[in-house]
Amino acid sequence: MAEVLVTGGAGYIGSVCTEYLLEHGYSVTVFDALFTGHRSAVDGRAKFIQGDLADREKIIDVCRKGHFDAVMHFAAFSLVGESMKDPSKYFRNNLASAINLADAAVAGGVGNFVFSSTAATFGQPEKIPISEYDRQLPINPYGESKLCFEKVLKWYHEIYGLNYAALRYFNAAGASEFHGEDHRPESHLIPLILQAVAGQRPALKVFGNDYDTPDGSCIRDYIHVLDLAQAHELALHAPESGHYNLGTGNGLSVFEIIRAAEKATGKKVPFEIAPRRPGDPARLIACSDRARRELGWKPRFESAEQIVESAWKWRRKFPEGYAD
Repeated sequence: MAEVLVTGGAGYIGSVCTEYLLEHGYSVTVFDALFTGHRSAVDGRAKFIQGDLADREKIIDVCRKGHFDAVMHFAAFSLVGESMKDPSKYFRNNLASAINLADAAVAGGVGNFVFSSTAATFGQPEKIPISEYDRQLPINPYGESKLCFEKVLKWYHEIYGLNYAALRYFNAAGASEFHGEDHRPESHLIPLILQAVAGQRPALKVFGNDYDTPDGSCIRDYIHVLDLAQAHELALHAPESGHYNLGTGNGLSVFEIIRAAEKATGKKVPFEIAPRRPGDPARLIACSDRARRELGWKPRFESAEQIVESAWKWRRKFPEGYAD
C-alpha cells in the first residue's frame, strides 16, 4: 500500500484528494496547520498531524519517520487580493515553507512530489486556451509565489532526483459526498451563489456584464474537485517530471453558473450587477491536452449542472459547513 503525505489536507481540495486516495487504496497522512482548514474536514481514515510547514525541523522529522512514497502539497494561501496587500505572507508560506517541505521530501527519501499549482502563474493570457508552453508572467504575488516554487521543484529534480508534477488549474468547484467548500471568508462563486440562495448572505455581485462573451459575463474554467483529485492521483505515476495544465477546454460564464444553480436549487438566485474588477480578463481557459494524453486524465463532471448540483447536495447535508 503506497503511503502519501498530504499537506493542506484539512482544506477544500486537499480534503477531497485525501478522500479520493483512501478510496483508491492509498494510506494517507494529513499534515495541516489548520490556519484556514478544518479539523473535521480530515477524513477519519487518515492519520492527522497538526503542524506548520514553517517548522522546518518538524516536517523533516515527519518525512524521515513516515517512509512516504509521495507528497501531495496543497498547503498554500490562495487569495489574490490578499496577496497584493500582504506579499510577505504569501512568499513566506507559499515559497519558503514549501522549500522546507521539498527539503523534507529529499531528507526522507520521498520519490514523488505532486504540487497543486495554479494557472495564475501565467498572468494575463496571450491566447486562449492556455498551454503549458505559454509565457508565465504572473500579475500578483500569489501567482508569483507558486511559479517560484515550480522552479524550485525543477532544480530539486535535476540535483536530487526528486520526481515532481506541477498541476496548474483555475477554478476548483463542486463537492464530493462528504467534503465541500467552506472558506471563511468565502470568495468563490458557487458557494457564494448557494449562500445567497439560502439567505445566508445578501445578493450575489456579478462583476461586469459587458465583456466580449456571449452573455457579457466572465468565462472561467471550472473543474470539478473530484476530477482534480483524479488528476493528482494520476500525477503520482507521471511518465516524466514537469508541468500539466488542467481544464475542461470549454469554460463557463457567470450567468451559466447562475442558471445551473437555479436549476439545482429550484430557486431564483438574487444578484446585482457591479463594476468590473480591475485586471479581470474576459476568458480564462486552460488546455489540458498533455494531461489527457500523458496522464490518461478524463474529467467526468464537465457540465455546470453536474458541478453545481454536487455543491448544493453537500451544502444541504452540511448547511453550516464544517462543525469547527
